This record gives sequence, structure tokens and C-alpha cells, in this order.
Amino acid sequence: MKLDWRSSGKILGLVAGAYLILSYARPVLKMAGRCAAALVPLVLGAAVAYVVNILMSFFEKYYEVICRRAAIRRLKRPLCLFLAFLTVFLVLVALCQMLVPQLLGCVDLILQRFPDTFDIVYDWLEKRYQISAYLSEQVLAWTADPPSWDHILEDAFSAALVGISEAMSSLGTVFTSAFSVLFNTVIALVFAAYVLMRKEKLGRDLTCAAVRFIPDKARNRLSHIVRTLDLAFHRFIVGQCVEAVILGFLCIVGMWICRLPYAGMVGCLIGFTALIPVAGAYIGAAAGTFMIFTVSPLKAAFFLVFVFVLQQIEGNLIYPRVVGNSMGLPGIWVLAAVVVGGAAFGIPGILLGVPLAAAAYQLLREELG
Repeated sequence: MKLDWRSSGKILGLVAGAYLILSYARPVLKMAGRCAAALVPLVLGAAVAYVVNILMSFFEKYYEVICRRAAIRRLKRPLCLFLAFLTVFLVLVALCQMLVPQLLGCVDLILQRFPDTFDIVYDWLEKRYQISAYLSEQVLAWTADPPSWDHILEDAFSAALVGISEAMSSLGTVFTSAFSVLFNTVIALVFAAYVLMRKEKLGRDLTCAAVRFIPDKARNRLSHIVRTLDLAFHRFIVGQCVEAVILGFLCIVGMWICRLPYAGMVGCLIGFTALIPVAGAYIGAAAGTFMIFTVSPLKAAFFLVFVFVLQQIEGNLIYPRVVGNSMGLPGIWVLAAVVVGGAAFGIPGILLGVPLAAAAYQLLREELG
């Protein structure tokens, strides 16, 4: 088979490209990692903008109905953006106000009961293993052949130096991490606000770029995929938030009727953790059981029964109506998305797994007809 100069050039180009990739793979990967790290605040800002846009669109819808004057309507976008961010901030502050004092009180109660718990554990060890006799033998052995005080002081000084060095290193790491998190958060919020203020212009620019560089068939297919993803994520976020509020409210009311302690805190905690699909409410229930156990083990057992009944009501009545069929994803695939996403990417994988799986399921159904 004869090769023309164009085919030979392509082969040589592929060989040269493969050689360069293999030769400079490590620095290229290192540079790609740095670029990915630099993009983290922008990706986070885009995610924040997507979530806040749901609230902002809601406020804009009713703003046009209430404010009909032209002078006031010009303020629609900045005012609705401010209200959306303010709503998110107030929700977070309210959760902290309800959770943090109760958690501190629970920790204080545990610390107060720690001496009694220690005595119970020591008595159990004494009955089962005669720990006092073992400790007496160790003390007698140490007093019979006491170590040199020079060695003791030298070891203590060395341990203190190592501890101080590790503490300073850990403190520096903590300050660096805190500054990095603060910097990324500020950049993400600024980027999110910029995107939301100019979302229509950004959408037009992206559409023009797609028309210019992407063929019509591929562009239409890509547009359909993006719309499917947007619908899946929108339904998931709205449905999960509504379902979490309902579940938390029912938990607070039920615990108040049953006279269980920490009703407000545990209800808010279960509602907040219910934002995590499938496993979230159980995480909140486990934490609530532990906190109630510090007050009364019997009430903690009753709380477990109450949460089990509430979960059945939520899973069979509330979730199918609020989220359920709107996602269009069978239950087995929801569980699979949560397990695979959590194993691969942790909490972000759990949160993103369900809407991504729902979008993929919808696209696959369209392909199979």
C-alpha cells in the first residue's frame, strides 16, 4: 500500500505527539493538577450560582408582579440576587443558632458524666480482669528497679521538642488551609454573583461560540444533553430541599408530642442531613440517638422506633410525591448512584450521583426508544 505525503505526515505527527507525551508526562500532569486546583473556586462559584439562581428566579418572578414602576423594575436583578444570598445566609445562621448551643450543651453533659462512666468501666475491668492487681505489679516492678532520672529528663525533653515541632507544623498547616478555604470561598462568591448578574449575556456568548465552532447536529445533541442535566439537577435540588423541610418539621412536631429531649435540634439535624439522598436521614438519626442517650437510654430507644416509623411515612408517602417520580429514576438506580458516587468522590459524589444518574437514565431511554 502506498502512502502519500499527507498520510506520512499524520503518522509522523502521531509518533511525535506520543513521544512528547511519554517524555513530558510527569511535568504535564503536574501542570494539569495546578490548573485544576486553580479552577476549584471557579467551579465552586458556578455550583453556588446554579443553586442560588433557583431562588433568584423565584424572587424575580414575583418581583415583576409586585413592582410595576420602571424606576423600581431596574433594580430587579441586584435586589433579587441580594435577597437570594440573604435567604441562604439566614438559613445557615438559623441552623447554627439551633444546632451549636444544643451540641455544646450535649458535649458539656457528656463531660459532666464522664467521671461516673469512667468509674463504671473501671469497676467492670476490676471484676473481669483484676486490673488493680496488674497496676500494683507494674508499680512494684518500677520501684524495684527505678530508671535513671537523667534518662527520664532526657526522654521528656526530647518528647517535648518533638511535640512542639509537630504542634507548630500542624498550626502552620491549619492556618494555610484556613486561608486557602477563605480565599476560595470569597472568589467563589464573587464569581457566582458576577455570573448571576450577567447570566443572559454569558448564555448568548456561549451560544454564539457553539454556533461558530460546533456543527449543527453535534450542537443540537449537546444542547439537548445540557437541558436534560439542567432539568434533572433543578428537580433534584428543589425536591430534596422541600422534602428535607417537611421531614424536619414532622420530626420536631413528633418529638415534641412524645416529649423527647432536643426536639428542635434533632429535627433540624435530620432535616439538614436529609439533603443527602438515601443515607442522610439515617446519619441524622444516629447522631440524634446518641445525644438523647446522654439524657435517657429508654428515650433513645423510643426515638429509634419513632424515626423508623417516620422514615416509612416519608419513604412511602412524602418522597414519591415530592421528589419520587419527578426524577424519573427507579429506586434501585438511586441506591446504585449513591453507593458508586460516594465510593468514588465522597459526599460530593453522593449529592451529584442521583441527578447525574437520572439524566443518564433519561438519555438512555430516549436512545433505546
